[in-house]
Amino acid sequence: MSESKSILQSSWYLYATEFFAGMAVMAVELGASRLLAPYFSSSQIVWTIIIGTIMIAMALGNIFGGRSADKDPNPDHLYKRILIAAVWIAAIPLFGKYIIIGITGLLVVTVSTNLLIWAAFLACMIVFVFPLFLLGTVTPSLVKYSVRNLEHNGKIVGNLGAFNTVGSIIGTFMPTFLTIPTVGTAVTFLIFSGILLVLSVAYFLAEGRKRALCLIGAVLFVIFAVFGNSDSFAFWENDLAYEGESVYNYLQVRDTKESTILSTNVLFGVQSIRMKTDKLTGMYYDVALAAPVMADLAKRESPSVLILGMGTGTFAAQCKEYFPDSFVEGVEIDEKITKLARSYFALSDEIPVHTYDGRAFLNVSKRRYDVIMVDAYQDITIPFQMSSTEFFSLVKSHLKPDGVLVVNMNMYTEDKDSINAYLADTIAGVFNHVATIDVEGSTNRELFACMHERPEKLLSRNTPSVQDDRLRMLALDLETRINRYQSGGYVFTDDKAPVELMGMRVIDSLIQNELSYYKDRFRKEGITTFLKEMQE
Repeated sequence: MSESKSILQSSWYLYATEFFAGMAVMAVELGASRLLAPYFSSSQIVWTIIIGTIMIAMALGNIFGGRSADKDPNPDHLYKRILIAAVWIAAIPLFGKYIIIGITGLLVVTVSTNLLIWAAFLACMIVFVFPLFLLGTVTPSLVKYSVRNLEHNGKIVGNLGAFNTVGSIIGTFMPTFLTIPTVGTAVTFLIFSGILLVLSVAYFLAEGRKRALCLIGAVLFVIFAVFGNSDSFAFWENDLAYEGESVYNYLQVRDTKESTILSTNVLFGVQSIRMKTDKLTGMYYDVALAAPVMADLAKRESPSVLILGMGTGTFAAQCKEYFPDSFVEGVEIDEKITKLARSYFALSDEIPVHTYDGRAFLNVSKRRYDVIMVDAYQDITIPFQMSSTEFFSLVKSHLKPDGVLVVNMNMYTEDKDSINAYLADTIAGVFNHVATIDVEGSTNRELFACMHERPEKLLSRNTPSVQDDRLRMLALDLETRINRYQSGGYVFTDDKAPVELMGMRVIDSLIQNELSYYKDRFRKEGITTFLKEMQE
């Protein structure tokens, strides 16, 4: 122990170790959420899985670290664990996405329920538990090395806890507001991995030991940094016009001859689209155009449209195209999406976009609109504060008396107690008249709500006066598909809106329905025949 005291005899290095270990734990936790989000969303369920597995790892690390330090109080063991954790974390950007896809693919053919929950949980366990288990050994080990008498043990333990907490605070804010938005998730992992590596290598070099281990760790770090330094999540695609991250989302822009598409999730759906050859998209945005027809915007004086969940402005651009005299504005919480809308999707500067949460915007806005579109629901990432009775009452207060609300509800199923049934019933509890139109070829359903007249009646009355031929033909088709909605009495409130659990259940059901054919073939034909035919 005499040699090891050369660097540890002063408490500053122990406190530095505690500080940077706490910082790295929180940075890895936030990095985990960004690594998983493009595949499993960033819902409360995914966050629960991340936090839960990390707490398991830290708890086991605390136990092991304390027992190990009591059994053999040699700091070499701790700093070797920190070095291994650093190398493992550096490897995450290179191997993590392959592990996620591999786990998901394996569970597709073996698990019947809660596919995404199991996939996210197992991905966290395999990718993140081991390095965080190692970092969990830091605090009890440092307590052992720091406390030399019982007179000041409370002060020392308190100082170590304070340094860990301050490090954790910085490790929380830096990835969210600095490293992830500016250099991406992969480099964020490498930055905090590098800090841990330097911490452990500096110890061993000062002690004159484990030089070979330090060299191996440094070489592996460089290899992982070179080959894993990529912000590409959809690694099977190489034709993307843009791929990056914001504070809120993974962002992917694909540009083709026919359209430009924004996706915020590798595995699910299209969030926005701009058609280059046609005004209509063939998607739910076209069906939502029934709302301005119902509101008869073409004949109103100073008509106005508000879009909550603007995305890149697909619906806004359509409203300006078909109703050019309308004032159209949007609310989009992710400012980077708005910048992409201006750069890649030709969103006009005449359409203002407010960087706000939709409900927060309504709380401060005094304006009333002829049409309000709510398009803030993305796979299972449904903000509960924008799904409740209180929210839709706020929306109603911002509609003109004869205004029309349109809500894009995805993940539609026929289940009577599904999340869409709850949403529709909640809206029906606020508005007098509600109708729906299913979007052909998708799981989207558009809901229309009014106070004084039935939506289907408004659509029928105003369609003949539509000037654009294609829009009029679309409206005529929608007349035959619109259905009056009968409430089942379900309701979401600010106090109780379990949207994550219900959304996960719907996605699980949709995935299983889509994959049932392939699962049956896999069971009947075996993996060899199945893979051979898939490649042909």
